[in-house]
Amino acid sequence: MRSLPLDDPGTPPLTGPVRYLWWLACRQWGILLVAVLLGIVMFSCQAVLPYLTGHAIDSGLKHGFGPDLWRSAGLLGALGVVSAAAAAVGHRYDVQNWLRASFASSQLVGRTVTHSGHAITAELPTGEVVSAVANDALRVGELYHVLARFIGSIVAYGIAAVLMLRLSVPLGLVVLLGLPTVAVSLGALVKPLQRRQVAQREASGRLTTLGSDTVSGLRILRGIGGEDVFNARYREQSQLVRARGVAVASTQSWLDALQVLLPGSFVVVLVWLGAHMALDGTITPGQLVSTYGYAAFLGWPVQNATWMVQSATRAHVGATKVIGVLRVVPAAGARPGTTALPAPGSPLVDETTGVRVDAHRLVALVSADPDESAAVATRMARFDDELERETPVTLGGVPVADLDKDELRERVVLAEATPHLFSGTLGAELDVHGEGDEARLLRAITLADAHDVVDSTPDGFAGELPEKGRSLSGGQRQRVALARALLIDPEILLLVEPTSAVDAHTEARIASRLVDARRGRTTLVVTASPLVLDHVDEVQFLLDGQVVARGPHTELLAADEAWASAYLSVVGRRLDESTPAHGLPAVLAPAGADDAGTDDDPIADEAFDELLDAPAGVTNDGKAGRA
Repeated sequence: MRSLPLDDPGTPPLTGPVRYLWWLACRQWGILLVAVLLGIVMFSCQAVLPYLTGHAIDSGLKHGFGPDLWRSAGLLGALGVVSAAAAAVGHRYDVQNWLRASFASSQLVGRTVTHSGHAITAELPTGEVVSAVANDALRVGELYHVLARFIGSIVAYGIAAVLMLRLSVPLGLVVLLGLPTVAVSLGALVKPLQRRQVAQREASGRLTTLGSDTVSGLRILRGIGGEDVFNARYREQSQLVRARGVAVASTQSWLDALQVLLPGSFVVVLVWLGAHMALDGTITPGQLVSTYGYAAFLGWPVQNATWMVQSATRAHVGATKVIGVLRVVPAAGARPGTTALPAPGSPLVDETTGVRVDAHRLVALVSADPDESAAVATRMARFDDELERETPVTLGGVPVADLDKDELRERVVLAEATPHLFSGTLGAELDVHGEGDEARLLRAITLADAHDVVDSTPDGFAGELPEKGRSLSGGQRQRVALARALLIDPEILLLVEPTSAVDAHTEARIASRLVDARRGRTTLVVTASPLVLDHVDEVQFLLDGQVVARGPHTELLAADEAWASAYLSVVGRRLDESTPAHGLPAVLAPAGADDAGTDDDPIADEAFDELLDAPAGVTNDGKAGRA
């Protein structure tokens, strides 16, 4: 069997669940065929055992301990060994088929989510996507787990019917007609069970969505007093899921009870007829034993058939949900590169606004609208392919839309204002290339003034961070992300508000160290903080979608132009935010409790946490180019 996860899960048909399930079967036909053959061998051996047992009894009664009896006993032993071996190996292949189909479905869902961008959240609630991986994919795989036993049971049923007809036509007819009657009776419950399973699955998906939304917005809900309202909604939906689950369990209980009752009744009828025929002399004692053996054995195929029907029902529901996710049309992806990358040192230019980052310079981009300046940086890193033609960006005069995106990612890295941290060790979170150089890690931590993060994490770089780095404050998360971006050390680094969630002392130190770290490297910093602007080579002021001024921060402050008051208003607002009550800029204020530089701005932390808790965006091409 090929290792999991699969290198390529393939491109499935999305016309319907049956077509999808058949496609999965064809994709793993090899291990599925082996499982079916082993299932046939196991059940065929089981089907022949009652016949040989009756024959051995009759031989012993007629000839005593003669060669015929020993031959029959040897065949019984051989069939038992073969059946046991086929069952053991077959179970392994059954599980492999289950895992292969389940993981293939999970990978397909994951690939669709990765490449769909914002389209997935626009079309489907979060709960549907989560349930497709956590529940539906497993239900799809379960079908292939039981398929081999079901086919083996059908073959065994045919063998048993033939042998019973040879033994006695009336008993053979009872087998041929009785078992299908039992199966049809059990199948009558499948339709209502399927309807209730679909209803329960829908309610469960809505519950997952509601829970995800509530957890993501818990901080905001507490702030507006809406926590109790959402808790009540979740409680109501959970009770609905419980009621739907009880309805499924009720139907399932009837199915399970009849699965025992009807085959048991069949056994009683078959044994009763066989006993009377034995008393009449129509069949021998050995054949009576064979009749009882078949009556007991044939309940097993009935159970497997019922199990198959239930698994097929669940797989049909699960495949429908999986296809619903796979049908989401991805956002416009990246086009293949058509032009070679320009030589290192080429300027990066946003043609729409005039923002220009020349080689070996540290440039700051200031705007009255922070979203506008952040959007420029996003375009320059080519994270908005849908608008790349309307708002062209060039590298060395070549449109970045014509460059290979993977190669561009090696040279241009974007570090956003809202960093995305993952679970794992702190060292692995920082060292994305896995070089394992602790000296470089310490240097990046120093540059980002994040020693307190290492000290507060148990085991330092080997310490585990929880999902989204929730054990860290907003400022700590931001500084870890900055250290990660600096450790990558790309040719062109684009930083969006890298110090917005830290206090003024820390911001001043980071600004100074950032200049030293990126001296001679091409860097754009989106910020309006005077503590950072004082250190950059050039400030570009963006007003009404156009760069209206360029130059050092001090020159822009002293300028007497139409845009000057707007610039002063933007940077002055940031200056006021970092000024304590006594009127001095925080960076110049007397040293106090904040001198250690490890206390983050609580207001910024609060806002930062709200942003972090919001559903993370997915790039429209699925590539992880942000630092």
